[in-house]
Amino acid sequence: MKAREMMKKRRFGRTEHRSTVAIFGAFALSEVSQSEADEVMEMVIDTGVNHIDVAPTYGDAELRLGPWLAEERERFFVGCKTMERSRDGAAREMRESLERLQIESFDLYQLHAVNTMEELEAATGPDGALQAVLQAREEGLTRFVGITGHGLEAPTIFMEALDRFDFDSVLFPVSFVLFGDDDYRRRAEELLRQCRSRDVGTMAIKAIAKGLWEDEGDHVYDTWYEPFQDPEWVQKAVDFVLSQDVTGLCTVGDATLLPRVLEACQAFAPLGEEEAEAVLESAH
Repeated sequence: MKAREMMKKRRFGRTEHRSTVAIFGAFALSEVSQSEADEVMEMVIDTGVNHIDVAPTYGDAELRLGPWLAEERERFFVGCKTMERSRDGAAREMRESLERLQIESFDLYQLHAVNTMEELEAATGPDGALQAVLQAREEGLTRFVGITGHGLEAPTIFMEALDRFDFDSVLFPVSFVLFGDDDYRRRAEELLRQCRSRDVGTMAIKAIAKGLWEDEGDHVYDTWYEPFQDPEWVQKAVDFVLSQDVTGLCTVGDATLLPRVLEACQAFAPLGEEEAEAVLESAH
C-alpha cells in the first residue's frame, strides 16, 4: 500500500470534506525558494495530504503554492485567511490572495488571529471583515467561513464567536503541554464539545510546541515556539492531539521538521485514557 493511501481522514464538520489528519500548514513555504517549495509539495502530495492552510502573512507561501494550485486545484481543500479587520481591507486582501494562489475561489476563508474580544468585535461588526467574507460567499469566492486564533484566550473568544455567527470552522492551539494547564484544558474541551454539537470543523495548531524560545540564539527552527524535535516526543505530541475531538492538526511551519510531523500523522494511533493521562503528566 502506498503512503498516500495510509493517511487517515476525518470529516471536516458540515463542509463534508474528508480532510487528512495532517493539514498542510503552508507557513513552511514562507522563506524557501520555488525549487525547495516544489520538493515540499511533492512530499505533501506523496503522503496524501488533501487540505492546505495558508495566509498572505506567510511570507512567500502564496506565491510558492500558486504554480501547484494552478495544476492541482482539485486535489486540495484550500483554506486562506485575513488579518484585516475592516470590510474593505478584507475584500482587497482576499482578491490579492486569489491572484497569488492562481485560483478562482477558496474552499474556506477565515478571520485570522482573532486573539482578543476587541478584535472579534471589530471583525464581526457592521463594517467588519466578516461582512466581506459573507459577500464573497454570496459571489462564490468561498464556500465556507472560519475563524482562527493563537492565544490562550482562544477557546473563550471562540465560544463567544460561535454565539455571534455560525462559523463553519475554528482553528486554535491544542497540545499536551497546553492541556497540562487545567483551566486551558477545561475551556478547550468545552469549545470542542460546542463545535461537535454545531457540526463545526476543528483544526489544531502548535501540536508539537514545547514552549516559548528561552533564548533568541536557540531559535534554530522557523517556528514561533520551541518545538519537540525527538521523533518519539513528536509522535507522543501528535498522538495526543489527534486523540482529541479535532478534525486534524496543522503541520509545523518549519520545512525541515515537516517530514517528522507527516510521518507521525501517518503512524497515529489513538491514545487510551491512561496513555493520554501519562502524556499529560509529562507536561508538569
